[in-house]
Amino acid sequence: MWQVLACGAVVFPGLFFVFRKILPAVFKHWTDADVVLVSERLVSSIHAVMATTTGIIVVSSCSSNIIYDRHWLATYFVIWYGVPYMTYDIFAMYLSHYYRYHVKGHEDYKQHSLRTINSFVRREFLLVLHHIALLTILLPITLFFRKDQGDFFIGCLFLTELSTPFVSLGKILIQLSLQDCWLHKANGGMVLLTFFMCRIALFPFMYWMYGRHYGIPLHAVPFHLPLATNLGNCCILAPQLYWFVLLVRKGYRLYLRSRGAPPAKED
Repeated sequence: MWQVLACGAVVFPGLFFVFRKILPAVFKHWTDADVVLVSERLVSSIHAVMATTTGIIVVSSCSSNIIYDRHWLATYFVIWYGVPYMTYDIFAMYLSHYYRYHVKGHEDYKQHSLRTINSFVRREFLLVLHHIALLTILLPITLFFRKDQGDFFIGCLFLTELSTPFVSLGKILIQLSLQDCWLHKANGGMVLLTFFMCRIALFPFMYWMYGRHYGIPLHAVPFHLPLATNLGNCCILAPQLYWFVLLVRKGYRLYLRSRGAPPAKED
């Protein structure tokens, strides 16, 4: 087990370390905060490509019988790379938060402390909660409570990572001062499209596939599933809806700015 966990535990921190060494040599004017932010985004994109590829393989392999078809990646990707990545990413997000305020000279951020950790958790509470929930809920379900069923749906959940490379590219383009170029605008459209399709519309699709398998209409599927399953899906979907609203509002403000109109004031 420890040898398996070491795969992702070495790959993602190792990539993060390599990017932190290479980027300052290429972009000499970047601060530590810039380097850590872009390094984190690059590693996130690599993990997202791996997860999406795994999801495509599992979904396509288990589409004949979505309940009983098996694929070894559905379980082992979570162990090899999912758990180590989520653990690493909490640490990487903290470093990004820390250096963002450290380079600005904030008094509390002269060195790492419980206060800086507490500030990070408060400011990024939803993201931290999301990561912890995946570690404490998705992992046990994937390994112990599925009774060797539903690899198709685990593969679908891997596909939620499809939007991550586009989100990361947007942040990197801003870091490179390319936020006004056509690529940034096109990428913004891809962020909205992939986020909606793979993080929101995906859930009705999974319910529809379940209903189709058992000959149940879509509206009746929730009543045929255990309460815990419905609650779990709602807990995963709720933050996705919140983040999607934020993305739409940000996209609308950028659209108004490109048209020369003043952005609407927020309450």
